[in-house]
Amino acid sequence: MQRSTGWMGALTGISLAMLAVAPSGAEAAVTRSEYCSRLGLQLDGAIQTKAAPGASASEIAQARALQDKASRFCAERKQAQGIRSYANALKLLGVTPVDLDQ
Repeated sequence: MQRSTGWMGALTGISLAMLAVAPSGAEAAVTRSEYCSRLGLQLDGAIQTKAAPGASASEIAQARALQDKASRFCAERKQAQGIRSYANALKLLGVTPVDLDQ
């Protein structure tokens, strides 16, 4: 009986160690929905910054149109298209889109 208790303890310890390691890799992954949200927030900030006097009104209008298009795509579960639209709007304003790994 003592032997089975020792094995069970060892297996429990190994299981706990594996569980402690697993979440670190899972946390690093960013879903497309999260990326849509991050780019949307970044674009909101970029538009507010560019809306200062002297900024090109046509660029801001184009960026807002792309933002509307991107939000529709993301809401319709077409995140890849939404991400591309957000990225294009940010590039139009001269802003580098956030990286997935950050």
